[in-house]
Amino acid sequence: MYRNAARPRLCGYAAAAMPQTLRAPVSSELIIKKSRFIGCVQPMTDRSSAQAVVDALWREHPGAAHVCWALLAGGQSAAVDDGEPSGTAGRPMLDVLRHQDLEGVLATVVRYFGGVKLGAGGLVRAYTDAVAQALLQAEKVAIQRMQTLQCTAPYPLEGLVRRMADTAGAELLEVDHGSLVRFKLQMPEADAAQFVSALNENGQGRIGWLKPDEL
Repeated sequence: MYRNAARPRLCGYAAAAMPQTLRAPVSSELIIKKSRFIGCVQPMTDRSSAQAVVDALWREHPGAAHVCWALLAGGQSAAVDDGEPSGTAGRPMLDVLRHQDLEGVLATVVRYFGGVKLGAGGLVRAYTDAVAQALLQAEKVAIQRMQTLQCTAPYPLEGLVRRMADTAGAELLEVDHGSLVRFKLQMPEADAAQFVSALNENGQGRIGWLKPDEL
């Protein structure tokens, strides 16, 4: 599952609405004025992996006229028209993903040209519909965002921190033993504030939390 580690916010914590991705790839196919549009939507988190999928589609469809694609993945997002008139393929495909509140999703459309030009409006509708039809069949799953926390505790409280971390479903990434025991943990973002509060209470003020820039 896609995981996004965020910096800790220990005060005034509020969980945002949980975005969604797709469980598995789903395809669709449309024939519009003799042109064949093969759409696919699938989970994808980075541009290099998306490009590898596109390259594979070209090998699978050497006779295609275009392989247009859109990736919605934060700073890795992209929209590629692949020779279609600017703004008629990649951008409309990306807009479909955005309108459905998705994240970490790649949409591709392979086009075999049928000899009849569709015009700019017709192309936008065709690429939009190819992606939308695939999404109708796709199973959406919530993205569980992860948060990284670091704290220190005196040695007598090491067992307490470990037990509470285990109970909360937190993953212990690092444990360092110096003058104090330093813990680095990762856990679902939605559970972080409650965990911090409970550990502070049980630690009776002896748990120290490191600032985000110290992570």
